[in-house]
Amino acid sequence: MTAKGEKNEANENGRLWALDQQFDQPMDIEAECVRSQIDEQVHHRKPSSLVLLAFQSLGIVYGDLGTSPLYVFYNIFPDGIKDPEDVVGALSFIIYSLALIPLVKYLFIVSRATDNGQGGTFALYSLLCRHAKIRTISNQDHTDERLRTYSTSTVHEKSFAAKTKRWLESHSYTKNGLLVLVIVGSSMLIGDGVIIPCISVVSALNGIKLSHPQMSQEVAMGVAVVIFIALFWLQRFGTEKISWLFAPIILIWFISIGGIGIFNILKYGSRALKAFSPVYMYRAFNGNHKDAWLSLGGVMLSIAGSEALFADISNFSVAAIQIAFFLVVLPCLILSYSGQAAYLMEHSDRVNDAFYSSIPDNLYWAMMVVATAAAIVACQTTISATFSLVKQALALDCFPRVKIVHTSKKSSTEIYIPEVNWILMVLCIAVTVGFKNQIHIGNASGTAVVVVTLVTTFLVTLIMILVWRCHWVFVLIFAAFFFLIEGTYFSSIILKFNEGGWVPLAIAACCFITMYGWHYGRQKCYEFEMHGKVSMAWLVGLGPSLGLVRVPGIGLVYTKLVSGVPHIFSHFITNLPAIHSIVIFICIKYLPVCTVPQEERFLVRRIGPKDFHMFRCVARYGYKDLHKKDDDFESRLFESIYRHVRLDSLMDMDCYSDIDDEFSLDENDAGDEDVVGPVSVGTVPASPGRSRNLEAEQELELLRSCRDAGVVHILGNTLVAAREDSHWCKRIAIDYVYALLRKLSRENSVLFNIPRESSLNVGQEQDLQFSRMQQLKSGYLSYLSL
Repeated sequence: MTAKGEKNEANENGRLWALDQQFDQPMDIEAECVRSQIDEQVHHRKPSSLVLLAFQSLGIVYGDLGTSPLYVFYNIFPDGIKDPEDVVGALSFIIYSLALIPLVKYLFIVSRATDNGQGGTFALYSLLCRHAKIRTISNQDHTDERLRTYSTSTVHEKSFAAKTKRWLESHSYTKNGLLVLVIVGSSMLIGDGVIIPCISVVSALNGIKLSHPQMSQEVAMGVAVVIFIALFWLQRFGTEKISWLFAPIILIWFISIGGIGIFNILKYGSRALKAFSPVYMYRAFNGNHKDAWLSLGGVMLSIAGSEALFADISNFSVAAIQIAFFLVVLPCLILSYSGQAAYLMEHSDRVNDAFYSSIPDNLYWAMMVVATAAAIVACQTTISATFSLVKQALALDCFPRVKIVHTSKKSSTEIYIPEVNWILMVLCIAVTVGFKNQIHIGNASGTAVVVVTLVTTFLVTLIMILVWRCHWVFVLIFAAFFFLIEGTYFSSIILKFNEGGWVPLAIAACCFITMYGWHYGRQKCYEFEMHGKVSMAWLVGLGPSLGLVRVPGIGLVYTKLVSGVPHIFSHFITNLPAIHSIVIFICIKYLPVCTVPQEERFLVRRIGPKDFHMFRCVARYGYKDLHKKDDDFESRLFESIYRHVRLDSLMDMDCYSDIDDEFSLDENDAGDEDVVGPVSVGTVPASPGRSRNLEAEQELELLRSCRDAGVVHILGNTLVAAREDSHWCKRIAIDYVYALLRKLSRENSVLFNIPRESSLNVGQEQDLQFSRMQQLKSGYLSYLSL
């Protein structure tokens, strides 16, 4: 693309965009839903509303964190308690871990790094992508930055932020390294989504074995398996009708464990409260350094679920989550742990079942029911969070195509992914039955938790530099402090690799291979399409008929390209004798934003001269938006094209009275450009005014008649293979990993909900090349299928 061509396209798009803002469009339901949630929950400051949101957040945000008292002390002292003072030291570590990680780090610092109210690992990555050009697939357009949700800023060239930005943008290994880090964190979250249900349900059901010592461990495991099968089977129906129960169940759980904690402190003494002094953390290492060090892995379980404080922040306000943590969660957790510690200082031999043993006899069965219900709620929120994570990864081309089912008509966050659901069920059952040991499951959970916190710390450090523009001293203090704490926990839990710590790493490794292998294959396919796109000169040389018979109807050609004509189109018109009267190239593009408003979603341009009747429509989505290829989408698409034709005509009448070089194209500029707006290649219309209106009405009438004649969805399938002389890593990634994932993933027609009777697949097989010259020398093997 020449510099002059870029200027023409930029000015033309700017004029169309400015005119486009003068017209009102109805808001997209899903985007409006997300925006209304943000407006009502983030900016609404009434005390009554905050209290209600704080109550609701208990069932969604604090399920994992709240059920940790079921199993923490058992995993801290797997070999028993040697000295009662060790319990005070362990309690001191728990108290200050809760204060530093969930409270200081997540609620006070990380919660400020939201992406327009959205939280999570991919939200942090998207925020960084908007402030630095670090995406590995560069399909963004300059008009994307005009979106209301696309917030960005400029930096001083000599600032520390500018130097960091240039370093990230100038090296491919930094871009890929950052993406790898994000995928690692996301993979560990998926692994945690397998471990948390296991340890929560198994720990809750251990009360059966305690009340009936003659009962074998297999009975509790069997009950856990039945719960898992029922829970995952019910996912297809959604949780809309029962989600109102989550908050009351978790509130009852917190009040119960807090009350029992007070009872135990009053009954067994307040010596455990000495743990509020940090001196006892130091004393814990004075005795046996190795045992104290290994116990930190169990302490890490006390903050399991902290990531949910940030990941689920979009459903609530930061203030509501903070209120719930200060008024309910933190006091009740500290009371529960302190009560268990007071009990264990008198009954050090009961550490294996500290939670249930410390419950008064008349409350035993009631607490077991509440504990099981709370564990199931924690499982459900973890499963829902995993679905949401996979949806975000899918939007950023980091996960194979899977079917996403929306189980609620009111909430866009209620989704169900069949493939992921059944894989999670199999893994949960395998981990539960395979280990039969709560300690090993706890070690696995601790490994997943600490890796996720480390990844979050690194991403927030970059955000402090690039987005917040903090002084490097504050950045250094934050990074050093939390890397030291979390690194210490990691060094402890990694020593238990052979005792269950390998499980989340194995699950994460499989997820990483799947996610990165898919992204790498998609990246190479995009590069192939970019290098092989058809020049505009070749297309214009075919004439208005494109060398074919133009039949009534509209052909929607799906492509990854945001500019130029894909090679699959030339492949299509070479093998078929006819083409539709109207051809529209559609690019479904996901941007690093949470949502794209409906009035800004479609970006329409004209391709070639007007008598070619070819358009490009880029449908832009955020990672939280929904994309359903149905009649409603088509209606909005055609309304956008009608609107573009009208704006095109208005701009013609406005600009032709004073034509200058800004809107003229010569032969050199007509190479690979989309000719947008009023100017045909090498021609200038002679009569503006009424004739322009007449031409616009004629074109609109043609569009309507062709739409009535029928719409055909044309999808391109490019099969790629690595060259024989490629590096063995690339051959494995393309020929085996990506090829397998492509066979197992859903088809584009299924993903976009396109009816089979109106779809046409055009395919080509090509050796994956890494230079344009090699592509030109290679041949194509084509096939067509209806």
